[in-house]
Amino acid sequence: MSQSIRATHESKLGTGADSREVYIPPVGLAGTLRLCHDAAIVVFAHGSGSSRFSPRNMAVAEGLNAEGIGTLLFDLLTSEEESDRANVFNIALLAERLVDAVRWLEHDMLPVSRRHLGLFGASTGAAAALVAAAKLGDRVGAIVSRGGRPDLAGEVLDQIRTPTLLIVGGSDYGVIELNEEALTHLKGPRALEIVPGASHLFPEPGALEAVIGHAARWFARYLAASSPEAGPRG
Repeated sequence: MSQSIRATHESKLGTGADSREVYIPPVGLAGTLRLCHDAAIVVFAHGSGSSRFSPRNMAVAEGLNAEGIGTLLFDLLTSEEESDRANVFNIALLAERLVDAVRWLEHDMLPVSRRHLGLFGASTGAAAALVAAAKLGDRVGAIVSRGGRPDLAGEVLDQIRTPTLLIVGGSDYGVIELNEEALTHLKGPRALEIVPGASHLFPEPGALEAVIGHAARWFARYLAASSPEAGPRG
């Protein structure tokens, strides 16, 4: 077992996922890794002011686990870095932390095929996921954004050929338009799902469940290991 895993907590979830607390090098960022047998894994990037304990991302992760997809939720910043508010909007830094996490998974943890690893980003974390995907290329099989700010990824959008799903609340005015514009720049398979009546954080009844459903179907389609029904990319 890698030195970056500590036996602070390990259990079998009812979903069949093995949960363990991990520390991701080189900074030692704390995270929760849930592995499902022979399954794809999705790495989460939370939005500004949040952490691996984001109740919304935790709910999405549990929904993916229930579908047999592994997940990694981790803190993108150290406690010292979080004290500088500018860091939560430092997309380049957040993207580099995602790249570090993917490299750690590939090197120390999992025999994960490049097509079997996905990224899920919320708010500013969506921009970080897109920038990271541009750096990682075909090592990332799919991306899902929840209430994201893909515009913050800038010119990188034109470089992304990874299958990307943008999910936005129907009442999240302004953000809808930003996602519609971003969609025109993406080069690979892409889609925009608008959840009727949902606001930015999807607190409305049934809204987050809709996000989970859209995300699970997208990952099952493009991360071949996550489902026997997964089809070819592109």
